[in-house]
Amino acid sequence: MSATTTAVRKTFKLGGDLEVNRLGFGAMRIVGEGVWGEPADPENSRRVLRRAVELGVNFIDTADAYGPNVSERLIGEALAPYRPGLIIATKGGLTRQGPGKWAPVGRAEYLTQQVEMSLRLLKTDRIDLWQLHRIDPKTPVEESLGAVQKLQQQGKIRHIGLSEVKVDEIKQARKVVEIVSVQNKYNLSDREHEDVLEYCTKENIAFIPWFPVAAGKLAQPGGKLDAVAKRHDATVQSAEELGCFS
Repeated sequence: MSATTTAVRKTFKLGGDLEVNRLGFGAMRIVGEGVWGEPADPENSRRVLRRAVELGVNFIDTADAYGPNVSERLIGEALAPYRPGLIIATKGGLTRQGPGKWAPVGRAEYLTQQVEMSLRLLKTDRIDLWQLHRIDPKTPVEESLGAVQKLQQQGKIRHIGLSEVKVDEIKQARKVVEIVSVQNKYNLSDREHEDVLEYCTKENIAFIPWFPVAAGKLAQPGGKLDAVAKRHDATVQSAEELGCFS
């Protein structure tokens, strides 16, 4: 289902069996500045998470690199045990060296360790959707995803996805494991991954845009999103929702 169709369904089936609302919650910004360390008010972050679920969000996306480990821990503290139908997605494969600093590591032993840590912090026995945060150019993707596949076979991961990849990389990954989602940077002003969106739509792979409203800039009065909303006699929030899942 493409977000560009006239009548957009309000839900999307992730992996064919997990029904999620198209408007999800990205939990990168519930941590400190530079996506590093503790938030200034941890309890407020937990309140935001609980409120999002109360308002109908049933898909929360995070990563072990957010903090690192802080976002996952706050989600576990605020929401576990998880209500039926609430889907928690996380990512692994990026290491942190400081605020705003990221480096990919895709070695099998590292990813295995990080999945085990994510399970512990999220307070769950199985991760609904685990995504390779970045492909490590120093490690064959077959090694990275091979390790994750073993964890999936052990019942610790339900579905596997990718993040910030090109079409050829998706095709290569699909030779190793089933890929149910791709998370790339995408919004009204940044269409670099249009070909990835088209490929995912064709293959019925969930496309999860990150930075969908450019940190709020697109939603400002007079911005592109505001113009789209006015053309369709809709609110800015309704226009935002169209881009959350394809």
